[in-house]
Amino acid sequence: MNSLHSAVLALALAIWAPLSPAQPAYPAKPIHMIVPLAAGSAVDNAMRIVTERMSTNLGQGIVIENQPGAAGLIGAERVAKAAPDGYTIGGFNDSIMTMLPNLYAKLVASSESPYRSAADLIAAAKADPRRINYGSGGNGSPQHVAMELFASTAGISLTHVPYKGATQAAVGVAAAEVPVAFQGLATVSGLAKSGKLRIIGVTTAQRLPQFPDVPTVSESGLPGFEFNSWATVVAPAGTPRDIVARLNAEIVKALAAPDVREKLLAQGLTPRGSTAEELRQATRDQLARYATLMKQAGIKIE
Repeated sequence: MNSLHSAVLALALAIWAPLSPAQPAYPAKPIHMIVPLAAGSAVDNAMRIVTERMSTNLGQGIVIENQPGAAGLIGAERVAKAAPDGYTIGGFNDSIMTMLPNLYAKLVASSESPYRSAADLIAAAKADPRRINYGSGGNGSPQHVAMELFASTAGISLTHVPYKGATQAAVGVAAAEVPVAFQGLATVSGLAKSGKLRIIGVTTAQRLPQFPDVPTVSESGLPGFEFNSWATVVAPAGTPRDIVARLNAEIVKALAAPDVREKLLAQGLTPRGSTAEELRQATRDQLARYATLMKQAGIKIE
């Protein structure tokens, strides 16, 4: 990964625009944020934590609307086509930007599942190919891509069961409708702590302090297997440069607040501010990297 590690909450634009002419002080009314993912997802949780502080600092509310569907593309298109005035922004994950997994992917299993590690899952799949189902947030979702890359790397075949969102897929695992899934920590930590599902592996380079007894996938039979991901705030191309700068400053300010950092860390996210150019470069790099990986793995989104 590049220097933007874990959860990067920054403002991204396709292009810079000239400074806007004299207008009422921004923001003069509430800001609308579209999150193209289900309520309760890792990105949704992160955005609500950050925008709550931003709203206080800005003196205007930031209203979040969840618009899941088509792996996030429906909501993303709404943001792209919105008026570039700073009053419609988006809260995206990097899978929307580069077709990759969301904040800190986890491999989880039903509490009734016999699998207690990634190694157990791999062994069972090799013993009986395609017998094992896995859940995801839908075709092309980060959970789908993550599991297909995992299966390709492990040399196994699994059967995809798409749900209408990541949260529904997590509930499906907890209810033993499917035995396993990749999920973001924020989506499944509560279910794991209540004993409704079991985290059997993490895709970070090291074990997580929140779950120190859970091994990494790398140490469970797939050396070097790692997925880190990030979340970001975006705005339509053409949004005035001064508004971009104001929003970026407010995001960085919110992320620096001790209580905001504490809440994000509790969700398994590592807060870090960024500039628009850093985000552009991270997106370009990751697009290239995962285009290669997905081609090698033979992943085709239905």
